[in-house]
Amino acid sequence: METVKFQRGNLSEKERRNIDILEILRRRGPISRPDISQELGINVVTISNYIDDFIKHNLVQEKELDVSEGGRRPVLLDLNPRGGYIIGVGLNLMNMVGVLVDLKGNIITKTQIARPRSSVKDIAESLLEIIREILRRSKEYAVNIKGIGVGIAGLVNKNDGSIHWPQKMDHYYTYASVDLPLRDLIEREFNLPALIENDATSACFGEYWLGMGSGYKNLIYMFSGVGCGIIIDGKVYTGSQGYAGEVSVYNYKEQDLFSCAPGNDCFIKRWEIDLGIIEDVKTMLAKDKENAEKFFKLTSSRINNVDLKSVFIANRTGNAIAGAALSAAAKRLGIKIAFLVNLLNPETVVIGGGLEEAGDDFLNKVTQSVKDWAFREITEDLKISYSQLRENAVALGVASLVMQRVFAQLG
Repeated sequence: METVKFQRGNLSEKERRNIDILEILRRRGPISRPDISQELGINVVTISNYIDDFIKHNLVQEKELDVSEGGRRPVLLDLNPRGGYIIGVGLNLMNMVGVLVDLKGNIITKTQIARPRSSVKDIAESLLEIIREILRRSKEYAVNIKGIGVGIAGLVNKNDGSIHWPQKMDHYYTYASVDLPLRDLIEREFNLPALIENDATSACFGEYWLGMGSGYKNLIYMFSGVGCGIIIDGKVYTGSQGYAGEVSVYNYKEQDLFSCAPGNDCFIKRWEIDLGIIEDVKTMLAKDKENAEKFFKLTSSRINNVDLKSVFIANRTGNAIAGAALSAAAKRLGIKIAFLVNLLNPETVVIGGGLEEAGDDFLNKVTQSVKDWAFREITEDLKISYSQLRENAVALGVASLVMQRVFAQLG
């Protein structure tokens, strides 16, 4: 049977209304038809036609009657959590997470592995294996799985789903087209529609949709300092082709000349995904034998296999090397956030992708750097926090984006 593909491009009026009603049901359900009508400013007959379509597809259910103020009591509506299930897979700084969620975003099952090596071929195969594992654990749900979402690093073209992946050649980076057609591979093997989205954009939407509650309409999600997800007026902003959110400029021909201290104009060059923390730690370990021994003992690591996890472990015990590296990284990240805050003036900035494990002191130093470098008027009411969804943010976010597509394409 041919897989039904998720449509791309601009949404029709009907698709936008489907998503608007989904958002109200998710945020305020159980809720009556008249209340949905009032919130959207659309007559109740039209709302009922949309709702009837949702009920027909078993995505929405009628619940207990609301208290009546006189006359016939209105029926309450809510998302049917068992009306469908979605697989979401997210690539983080330190691991890869796969989840099966219901229509309310509840995790039914979850699996994770350590982040694969940087080869896109290794990562693609790991993604496929995580999906296979989720399906092996979810046989009773398989018939009602509506789609698969993947949040992955790189430039994801929203029109055709193609990915441009940052490949490192010696100490240079280049963005190369991925040879593996990931979306087609997923749809062909699992016979389910697939959505491929950038990791930071996915995490940003997950935090907005599931993590922060209502109230925020303009936010930035910092996925390390390499990329960010952007929500403007309650809608994901991905740009004309889907590439928005890359927080750097890069020219490999200028790599050796384009190196600088925090605050200089070349500070907007491309960073390592770990903010340069590992390189800083290794440099300090090589120079400070006494603290190096303490570091290696604490983390059961050696100079050739130091990773972010070991730095975070050492930092929690007060190790001077880990603390110094994280302090420098916090300042760098804070300055970059300050630039974005001045540009976009969000209500909140969320930091995630794995950096949540750096601890409160790291977050406080990032916050202070933002205040030091951004305009005071812009930072007065700005909230900066770690991701509430933590390592699940990318997977849950891209699953929620799939849910939007499922509702949008009804009828």
